[in-house]
Amino acid sequence: MLVNQFLEQSARRHPDKVALVTKEGRFSYREIDEMANKVANALIADRLEKGDRVAIFMDNSLEAVVGIFGVLKAGGIFLLINPTTKAEKLTYVLNNCRASAFISVQSKLNMITEACNNTPSLRNIYLTGERPQVVSDLHKKNFSFTEILRGSDGHKPPTRTIDVDLATIIYTSGSTGNPKGVMMAHFNMVSAANSISTYLENTPDDIIINVLPISFDYGLYQILMGFKVGATVILERSFLYPYKVIDTIIKEKVTGFPIVPTISAILLQMDDLKKHNLEHLRYISNTAAALPVAHIQKLRESFPQTTVYSMYGLTECKRVSYLPPDQLDIRPTSVGKGMPNEEVYIVDEDGNRVGPDVIGELVVRGSNVMRGYWEMPEETAKRLRPGPYPGEMVLYTGDLFRMDEEGYLYFVARKDDIIKSRGEKVSPKEIENILYEIDEVVEAAVVGVEDAVLGQAIKAFVVLKDGSELKEKEIIRFCSQHLEDFMVPKYIEFKNELPKTDTGKIKKTGLS
Repeated sequence: MLVNQFLEQSARRHPDKVALVTKEGRFSYREIDEMANKVANALIADRLEKGDRVAIFMDNSLEAVVGIFGVLKAGGIFLLINPTTKAEKLTYVLNNCRASAFISVQSKLNMITEACNNTPSLRNIYLTGERPQVVSDLHKKNFSFTEILRGSDGHKPPTRTIDVDLATIIYTSGSTGNPKGVMMAHFNMVSAANSISTYLENTPDDIIINVLPISFDYGLYQILMGFKVGATVILERSFLYPYKVIDTIIKEKVTGFPIVPTISAILLQMDDLKKHNLEHLRYISNTAAALPVAHIQKLRESFPQTTVYSMYGLTECKRVSYLPPDQLDIRPTSVGKGMPNEEVYIVDEDGNRVGPDVIGELVVRGSNVMRGYWEMPEETAKRLRPGPYPGEMVLYTGDLFRMDEEGYLYFVARKDDIIKSRGEKVSPKEIENILYEIDEVVEAAVVGVEDAVLGQAIKAFVVLKDGSELKEKEIIRFCSQHLEDFMVPKYIEFKNELPKTDTGKIKKTGLS
């Protein structure tokens, strides 16, 4: 099965059912499918080849969803780029995957012009708007995405893909500072969606609200799983106005609400939450950083009729485990067992399986495991290693866990120093690179510190040149100009010097 067939099958089964609710309106499965066909036909007419990469640089919107399925129907590979990404990183991603097409919005023209004009592989640029201004490079063709959606060519194009072909590349921060492109084939994504929707017991009767950016795979999969089962997905831009979201949950009789710890912290600060009628809300799910036990308990008190799913995952396999709701009271600190159609186990440093309650690295085997990192064979070899059967590759997660006698997993620590803040994976190296662009900065080290709202907050330790009067707010302002909002440090601490190893490397141990 192909990912785009989630939409196509639901369009056949439930053509007039509302598939998507956005600020632009309410759209049926038939309408979404026809618009995706128009996008696919336009891409093919504009010489998109099978396997070409198409970047989508948008907030949560109808156009973004239609763009995803249009690219897949055309035989392309989509990549969703966080809309707060700055020009330098955007340029890197576009060049790294050699994107041939770019879909975005007119309002981002000034920022994207630099990136697009510095990406030689780009041939076609699509912007929303009635008569969008063109990106200046005369060697690239510019099109109105809005006019394409209004076009008449809504027939389904011939299928050019099979399930082992790549469907998406998801860029995630790496320990080297440059993002790594996680390659997911159609069958990887179909397997993950099947498993997750199975334990969440999703049905066509579900109404799922998504306030997470779809550039975050947790947000993306709300669309995919909703369309797979024929449910309705309500797509919000953010959780910036929590009372508005609660009103929408009540008005639309929402049944599913995926969150991250940041959202749970905000929810639990709403004193009058219990006064609202949320009887239709069937489940709340959490992944990214683990929910604090106190948050789980308070969520259950605030939503007594709602099932809470605590989960663990990583981009390289989408999801690893979930804790069955009946285990919340028994083992509240566990992230559960491996999800359906997947095996998980723990190994020591030599790759040998260990027994119960022994700490080791978590390994995942299953169809949901990525194909590797885009054109990074050495990084891929660190994560994908031979499995128990000839020719099989399994995922070494890089995370330390222990497993109890009944097979339940308990997160211990990360083997590397990647920070998870606001549900996003953040590379300290990437932030340090930006800090070093400040003339007064001599040394910098970035770590994650525990935070009840963010999961981990970003803290930067900085050594300045002698006599510098640089202030904390100036550093934060500079970071805000060069980094996505979730990567900007919350804390800055000035030091006279940073601890170092015998080889002269900065030693982060003890920095907090």
